[in-house]
Amino acid sequence: MKLIDSVFSDAQIPEIANDRKAKVNPLNTNFKKPEFQALWEKINRKAIYTVHFDSNELIDNCINALNKELQVKALTYTVVRGEQKESTSYDDITSGDGFTVQEHDSTQEYGKTQSIRSSVKYDLIGKIATDTKLTRNTVGTILKGIHEGIFNQYKTNPEDFIQSTTRLINEQKATTVIEHLAYDPINDQHNSDIFTQEKLRESFDKAMKVDHHIYDYVFTDSKIEKEFATKLDTATEVVVYAKLPNSFFIPTPVGHYNPDWAIAFEEGSVKHVYFIAETKGSMSSMDLRKVEEVKIECARKFFAKITSDQVKYDVVNSYEKLLGLVK
Repeated sequence: MKLIDSVFSDAQIPEIANDRKAKVNPLNTNFKKPEFQALWEKINRKAIYTVHFDSNELIDNCINALNKELQVKALTYTVVRGEQKESTSYDDITSGDGFTVQEHDSTQEYGKTQSIRSSVKYDLIGKIATDTKLTRNTVGTILKGIHEGIFNQYKTNPEDFIQSTTRLINEQKATTVIEHLAYDPINDQHNSDIFTQEKLRESFDKAMKVDHHIYDYVFTDSKIEKEFATKLDTATEVVVYAKLPNSFFIPTPVGHYNPDWAIAFEEGSVKHVYFIAETKGSMSSMDLRKVEEVKIECARKFFAKITSDQVKYDVVNSYEKLLGLVK
């Protein structure tokens, strides 16, 4: 045993790595390229916004919108009938396969339309004020101004009432403030450390190995983004590009906005060398929610102010659309 122990040791066995666990996605040499550093220097300025608008106009618009559009969903509950298998294992139970749903009349949905008598207490005005970034007084004035029948929907489903009311107020707020908003640069910048402070990804299963991105791998959130990144990585006009981290954001009256892509083209190959792109499946403003549309308009004003038109920003749904804008 002593002889065997002297030969065998766990420490001498190489550790088997688990590629499915989180791992580092390191910055590569593309990050140091002069083209990307020049682009970063142009867009890393921070700014504050100022808005001047008539509060009474906003209140009236919100009241009209709530009276016209607020529809709170009644609470429902669903009963599903099933039978346990005669022979059920531990794995069946943990996987949810221990029961089978009956073939006929197994599922029935019940509605609850009467008022809820719940012990849960809601700070109705406070919650809406927090989510809309309006004062409690303004929110209270809006709620007092809507029809009694509309407000009584709160008793039916408080959670949905708060969410739906918040959404409608934010949409009206977005429409009202965008015409009266201006950005002013401040003496502060985004530090380049934000590119190394992102949390580790849980899995690289959906990551793309790329050559011209500032990281070895790029993570995309949709089919549109994946196709867009593929075209960016193979285009001869593109020198370097980056999926901007969440830490890079633009303040807007309807919440922070994080643009998708920063792209540096080969100088001389296009009219606009530096581009910030937002990828959307649809280019129609009718298909965008009002809040999203306002964030995009805010971004246009932001980049126009801090870059003096040196950097172009726009919404695209394909690389071909992007080329049409820069050439």
